[in-house]
Amino acid sequence: MKTEHPDIAILSGDVVTEDPAIDGWKSVIRIFDEAKVPFVVTMGNHDAEHMAKDDIYDLLLESPYYAGAKGPEGIMGCGNCVIPVYGSRNREKVEALLYCMDSNDYQPDKLYGPYDWIHFDQIAWYRKQSARFTKENNGNPVPALAFFHIPLLEYNEIAGDGKTFGNNREGEVASANINSGMFASFIDMKDVMGVFAGHDHDNDYLGINKGIVLGYGRVTGADAYGELTRGARIIELYEGKFRFDTWITTPSGREATYYYPSGLNSEEERTADYLPAVKNVSSPKQGVAYTYYEGKCKRVAGIASCLKVKEGVMKNISIKEAAVADHFAYDFHTLIQIPEKGIYRFYTFSDDGSMLYIDGKLVVDNDGGHSARRAEGKIALEKGFHELHLLYFEDYMGQELEVGFSGLDFPEVPLLDEMLFLPN
Repeated sequence: MKTEHPDIAILSGDVVTEDPAIDGWKSVIRIFDEAKVPFVVTMGNHDAEHMAKDDIYDLLLESPYYAGAKGPEGIMGCGNCVIPVYGSRNREKVEALLYCMDSNDYQPDKLYGPYDWIHFDQIAWYRKQSARFTKENNGNPVPALAFFHIPLLEYNEIAGDGKTFGNNREGEVASANINSGMFASFIDMKDVMGVFAGHDHDNDYLGINKGIVLGYGRVTGADAYGELTRGARIIELYEGKFRFDTWITTPSGREATYYYPSGLNSEEERTADYLPAVKNVSSPKQGVAYTYYEGKCKRVAGIASCLKVKEGVMKNISIKEAAVADHFAYDFHTLIQIPEKGIYRFYTFSDDGSMLYIDGKLVVDNDGGHSARRAEGKIALEKGFHELHLLYFEDYMGQELEVGFSGLDFPEVPLLDEMLFLPN
């Protein structure tokens, strides 16, 4: 706290796990009272083993710096609350929300695994709060983060996928075995940008699952298991935007910064080899050059053996003008105008295969015969024009093609007409 000067601190559970618990909690409270830093606590699965949750929150609420609440009566858990973050220019306008929830502790029926889950009444409470703030914001969801102790089951979908950033030393995610729909509600309400958990002490990684960051903090307690250097996760919000930066800080200093919504990080920026822009592009015309083929192929390499039917120009990459429903292919060429130097993530969503190249370098490999699926890749580019080459084929039963990208300062979008130009 002395180094980062946070506006608020959130302790994500398993804070006091030994007796006498009341003395431990008083010591924790004293840290924030003396630092004059607002703080919130979410319950871990071990906290209530030594002191009742009601008593813990009664004690916390005695502090003038406790920013949370015991939570509404009649729903599962303690400490469920939402903390509005007000704007710097308009102190009455809510610019962000911090949802703090009790992920509960143990499931009494071991048929369902050891850990409990976030219950339906808690989810209904969240949805009600989210809907209220959205309505008050002229129907626009307010950028939000969610904090609780036990990670969601959906963390398993990104663990080990090769796209996360940070330490994953635990292997399996120690989540509940039952999916109660919390993540689905985050997607449905469209406000939560990131979810941050504790519980797995040797994890501090982050990854994006369906547009939402699923991440961990950094273990802080000196008597907790794990080899990670003790520290904290810092999150910096951008006022009024669905955007944040986050990093780990320890006594040794700051670690690399992770950027949302791009999923990129400062270590990538530092070490990347940036491809230079195409030179001597003068007054280019908007458009995409294409060659249309018909014939059977099972992989992109087979397109060259198909019958060339037509060449032309279109405004954007599209397969809507294909003359047949099956057994056709396209070869697209365009110059994409990159707005700023940076690392960009490109994707294709295709049925069947597609491969995307930038300046002759393969970025997205979505080849082969398959139903609609997504593939992505990253590339470092200098500001300016770059050659984009896309190969696509449709075998049979369904056809789909979407191409998009994201950057440090903007979320994922399909390629826009105004950034595509005909090659020289």
